[in-house]
Amino acid sequence: MHEQYMRQAIQVALRDPTAPFGALLVHPKSGQVLVEGLNRWQDNPTWHGEIDAINRCAAEHPGISWSDLCMYTTAEPCCMCQAAILWAGMPQVVFGTSILTLKRLGWNQIDIRADEVTRRTPFAVCKLTGGILERECDALFEAARPGS
Repeated sequence: MHEQYMRQAIQVALRDPTAPFGALLVHPKSGQVLVEGLNRWQDNPTWHGEIDAINRCAAEHPGISWSDLCMYTTAEPCCMCQAAILWAGMPQVVFGTSILTLKRLGWNQIDIRADEVTRRTPFAVCKLTGGILERECDALFEAARPGS
């Protein structure tokens, strides 16, 4: 099931091949994809794919129970995005490419992993599942490598 949603997140990411950070918010019980999110850093430096998805969901689904949702994203959430996910109360994140791989490929990343942000947030519980369609996601970031 994770692979199906990650394929959709990859399709979202392909809309901006220079910043292929695509995200989905999914209601796992119903299987419904509620919103898509795309990195729009050109408009706002904090508008990462996960933040875009959270903002869209809040606007399109007022009163949603965030604790029923799962975030799918082509890359491991940065510390800002993982904190937003935790503040929302989402219990699960599924990602493709790791922050370590992004750094190796030359992408600017704050060197704080999503699991550390989660571990240091005593009021929240969030399961992180990484490496889903990792090769496909890595290829997105390899092709869009900064400076290439």
